[in-house]
Amino acid sequence: MNMALDEVMLQDAERGIASLRFYTWSEPTLSLGYFQPAMPRLPDVAWVRRSSGGAAILHDRELTYCLALPAGLPWQTKETWLCQFHHLIVATLASFGVTARAVICGEEKKLGEFLCFLHQTPGDLLIGSSKITGSAQRRMRGALMQHGSILLQQSPCTPVLRGIQELSGVSISIEELASRLIQRFEEETGWKMNRIDFSEEQNCRASTIAREKYGSASWNEKR
Repeated sequence: MNMALDEVMLQDAERGIASLRFYTWSEPTLSLGYFQPAMPRLPDVAWVRRSSGGAAILHDRELTYCLALPAGLPWQTKETWLCQFHHLIVATLASFGVTARAVICGEEKKLGEFLCFLHQTPGDLLIGSSKITGSAQRRMRGALMQHGSILLQQSPCTPVLRGIQELSGVSISIEELASRLIQRFEEETGWKMNRIDFSEEQNCRASTIAREKYGSASWNEKR
């Protein structure tokens, strides 16, 4: 359902509606990148295939975001939203006393084959030498959907990955991080956010997409 709601946001962006949401998962869940093979996976962990590329993300003790923007100005400019949103995250973490930085060209590392947070590519966010944020995109007729994960704490399912708390010694609540990110987003863009829930029509669309696509073996096991 989380992946389906992100897709609904992309559909609405194609119609001219910009939106941003932050969310968590009801249980530890692995999201595979669109092009990844269905195997291997983490034992006893729920999983789904994303519509965006990249490597697998374990969603547990983290904050997931999704940004959906219509085509053209003022929504999309020459600067990529991967960089823009990650700069926003860096500034927000700094307000908690946490220092993070983006990977630059020439610093790329691949520390594992399967998990996204063991791949360090330009624009990814690090604390020290450890990745704490990665994002991926999908486009539809010029509209953009970008979603990503901010790792707050180490998950028992992926003990090799340390989160912001372990790396910085700072504990940040999901609610406070989301609140400050929204505030920073408004300040940086000059756009006023209206806080609303998904409509009945949007939830209905998402339920259909979840059932027919993200909940189906034909989609999740397609690679």
